[in-house]
Amino acid sequence: MATTDDYMRFFPYEEPYDHQREAMGTIREALGDERDVLFEGACGTGKTLASLVPALEYARETDKTVVITTNVHQQMRQFVEDARAITAQERIRAVVFRGKGSMCHIDVDYEECQALRDTTRDLVDKEQDVADLERQQGDLLDQAQDGDADAVEARNAVMDELRDLEDDVAEIREEQSICDYYYRNLTTDTTEFYSWLFDDVRRPDDIYEYAHERDLCGYELLKEGIEGVDLVVCNYHHLLDPTIREQFFRWLGRDPEDVVAVFDEAHNVESAARDHARRTLTETTLESAVDELAESDDARADAAHNVIATFLSALRTAYEDAFEFGQREEVGEHWEDLAIANEDGRDDLTLGFLREYTGPGFHEELDQALKLGRELDEQYEEAFKNGETDTRQECQTLQAAQFVSDWLAESDDLGQYPVVSVRRSDEGQGDVYGRAELYTCIPSNVTSDLFEDLHAAVLMSATLRPFDVTEDVLGLEDAETMAYGPQFPEERRRTYAVDGPALFASERDDPETQDVVAGVLEDAARMTPGNTLAFFPSYAEAERYHERVATDARTYLDEPGTQARDLRREFVDDDDGVLFTSLWGTLAEGVSYDGDDARTVVVVGVPYPHLDDRMDAVQDAYATAFGGDEEAGWRYAVEIPTVRKTRQALGRVVRSPEDFGARILLDKRYTEAAGMEMRDYAVRGTFPPEERSEMIDVDPEKLKFAMLNFYRDVDGYDGEPPRP
Repeated sequence: MATTDDYMRFFPYEEPYDHQREAMGTIREALGDERDVLFEGACGTGKTLASLVPALEYARETDKTVVITTNVHQQMRQFVEDARAITAQERIRAVVFRGKGSMCHIDVDYEECQALRDTTRDLVDKEQDVADLERQQGDLLDQAQDGDADAVEARNAVMDELRDLEDDVAEIREEQSICDYYYRNLTTDTTEFYSWLFDDVRRPDDIYEYAHERDLCGYELLKEGIEGVDLVVCNYHHLLDPTIREQFFRWLGRDPEDVVAVFDEAHNVESAARDHARRTLTETTLESAVDELAESDDARADAAHNVIATFLSALRTAYEDAFEFGQREEVGEHWEDLAIANEDGRDDLTLGFLREYTGPGFHEELDQALKLGRELDEQYEEAFKNGETDTRQECQTLQAAQFVSDWLAESDDLGQYPVVSVRRSDEGQGDVYGRAELYTCIPSNVTSDLFEDLHAAVLMSATLRPFDVTEDVLGLEDAETMAYGPQFPEERRRTYAVDGPALFASERDDPETQDVVAGVLEDAARMTPGNTLAFFPSYAEAERYHERVATDARTYLDEPGTQARDLRREFVDDDDGVLFTSLWGTLAEGVSYDGDDARTVVVVGVPYPHLDDRMDAVQDAYATAFGGDEEAGWRYAVEIPTVRKTRQALGRVVRSPEDFGARILLDKRYTEAAGMEMRDYAVRGTFPPEERSEMIDVDPEKLKFAMLNFYRDVDGYDGEPPRP
């Protein structure tokens, strides 16, 4: 078994914290036992290094690769810095991997890229064969000139083959599309690139710029160079998307059992897995498939047309029947779900398809559609390779047939929620059209196979508890669990639960309620020696109080669809600002507000997600899978994820031992009294015990005095404190 000294060679600083050393030992032992690890650590616990250090040592000793993955861009940048610090002390070969779309020099989609890549490689192979044959004929010519009669005959055969190959090369160059960047990858010496790549830890932007300056394809060079590396930094989709994952492991030259995965911000794996599992098919794709089949003279086209056209008709009927009075006219440019699920049987779309379908059998006709679709797809690829088309055409028949087959087989499975959505084309000005979607409610349907296949995984986050819920939802078995609370001095932080109105959606328009909330926010901003972060259940509520709160501080409003990075930069450069944003936006987690970037954070209300039919389906699926009652469904699907979001927001302040700050929960459901007065709605009990123990209940009108005392105790004010 490895000793502490074995993995400490990868620790890039003088000494780890005591809890870090303990965590590294636990993780190292778990990896040796091929056990997954659930690691919760508050900000400042050094989770990344505590996970990476033993993982790298274990991988080095057992010839494995460590993959660290996140869905937060800022964390990706932090991983690069940590990896650079490690490799400066103990050399490791590390790469940072990003999707093709952001690294392509000619801006083509994935299918076109693959076709160009295959044609280019075919050209280079043929040119290499031409060069080999030219050398052969030259040698044979020398032998023939020396009187070797057999060499003359052999050279004639080589020359015939050489002329054929030269014709093939000329045809490809004249009639087919290739990628010049990838061509240079294959025909020039790239040793210098790999020396540069592994001399440090390079960011994807660095790789793109380096390759672009030399007319090379950095993405393909990276793919060719990551085999057998020590560490890969990548996005979630490289592991959560089954198709990408298979290719990714192939590029690594590793089987899944040879990979140790570290998931950062792992509380997000649940929702990310759902996103990667969802499958959709639009009405326009179905229409294109019907048109494609109408132009085909293949004998299978009629059968394929029959089954796909029937599904198209059933989709249109399903959404038209689902519209309530006046709803069709209100449809805009964003997808809107329509309820088609039935409690007693199959969904309305499936029932409509079964009613409308006539023919020898839809299973048989779908099978013919799939076979024809695959052949058409191959023909389109060949046409693009041969230069007959400028772009790589997608086979609409194949996409439609595969989705319809999946829908009819799986739409009534446990954990699958069939959805029909509608939107209006031409940015909300055109016709209404529909989309069918298979929405996966239970993430373990996606993740359990992944975690079973990997050698082991470390899932780390500041908000993973309750561990048993995380294990159930993600399909983990017998995971090692550990949790470390805040490691900074408790006297330098305060957490207040303000006994203000319970901000149920039905109460938010009440003028008295708004007066109390606005007053608390005004007091918080006035008593804070620096910036204040205010998180709301929605962007609409953030905008409401941005307009209502009266403060001398400069106010900032985060709005949906806008670039939050610039807003954040402007806010942290201020020293007396208030930022109004949604807890479900991009600024509530994975974003650091260090030191005086933000001193106070306020979470206004209990930010439950929008409880629509889709969320009801998740609750029902969780209730069936994890307890058999509605209470379990609500707890797993709604309450715990919501409290995790709240805890993430609270973690935006107090991020170092020297830092200080106040965290405010503005809603009586957070108070201790709520557990007795309104038990069904109280949420305090969902927080971990040590976090509950720090919460101080306070009346709205007394918050300003509590904050004054706290910030004065930590010498937070420059000069005279504000008057309460």
